[in-house]
Amino acid sequence: MTISSLRSLPKFLLALAMLAALTAPAAAIDTTAKQAILVDFNTGGVLYEKNADEPAPPSSMSKMMTVYLLFERLKSGAVKLDDTFPVSRKAWKMGGSKMFVRVDTRVAVDDLLHGIITQSGNDACIVVAEALGGTEEGFAELMNKKGKELGLEHSKFANATGWPDPNDMMSVRDLAKLAAATIRNFPDFYKRYYGLPEFTFNNIRQHNRNPVIGKIAGGDGLKTGHTDAGGYGVAASAERDGRRLILVLNGLGSWDSRVEETGAMLEWGFREFRNYALFKAGDTAAEADVWLGTEPTVPLVTAAPVTVTLPIKSRDAMKVKVVYDGVAAPVKKGDKLGDLVVSAPDTKDIVVPLYAGADVEKKGLFGRIGAALNRFVSGG
Repeated sequence: MTISSLRSLPKFLLALAMLAALTAPAAAIDTTAKQAILVDFNTGGVLYEKNADEPAPPSSMSKMMTVYLLFERLKSGAVKLDDTFPVSRKAWKMGGSKMFVRVDTRVAVDDLLHGIITQSGNDACIVVAEALGGTEEGFAELMNKKGKELGLEHSKFANATGWPDPNDMMSVRDLAKLAAATIRNFPDFYKRYYGLPEFTFNNIRQHNRNPVIGKIAGGDGLKTGHTDAGGYGVAASAERDGRRLILVLNGLGSWDSRVEETGAMLEWGFREFRNYALFKAGDTAAEADVWLGTEPTVPLVTAAPVTVTLPIKSRDAMKVKVVYDGVAAPVKKGDKLGDLVVSAPDTKDIVVPLYAGADVEKKGLFGRIGAALNRFVSGG
């Protein structure tokens, strides 16, 4: 039998849990994108999604994986920024967006990163792929292996550029995961390379196509994309007052719609939602009764800070409860014993695991007999 324990919640959470006032939902928003997702980077909360797990041509947005693999080599020390990679004829001849590298020359890693991120250079991607994977096909294998490690469940990489290929597909949720992993795992590189408005190489100056750069407050990344099959797409991020949002749109019909809807979605996310801190790591959310324990209760604690993303207008109707099955001794500290469930209008329930905050030994024989007699007498 599942037991919901509210009486043992801290007072401030108990008050929140008992609020019953109804509030209006966050202002509705929609997008013409075929696939879309808006995520809070800090909490992982999904503010909006539309066909988020549907694989689609990622176009140049998949270049984020090419960059990710190069960032890994830099962080490990296997590659340095002033290292140079050779330019093959294949890289030089590559069509589409170009950094304009020259065949049979060598280009510094630092320049290649700018060329991929700011100029969306397909040629630069081939240079990196051949340097790290031997061939572009070999590099695609590395991309797929890393995708599995990062939990990209609806993605398959066929090349380093996002060049149209029926075997090159990503979902917007996976693109958002990749963007978040890039920001989280390589914060210094992210600040250095993403968000630059322009870059000049071989005396050719090119502007960043990202609609958030210089146009959206706090906008600092990440990547745009376009193919005839996939339409216009963007993986965008912006940070304001310590709060970061990640937006991925794909399948838009025009350059203008990408600019307009990227701005509208991010502004809506910052305006209509807030993050609410409920617990610090190790805080006690409740005390669970322990059957046949040397202690009558055991604290149920959080392993990590609990912060939730909710529509502002749903905040006052938020409910918090602790759910756990009957707990019997012995209990070991760290055992998962229940869940903290946060619910509010216009959002999915947020479930956070709770763990035993202490050991509780089992009573001895006479203690167990006494407990059984008490339960029998009381009719429990």
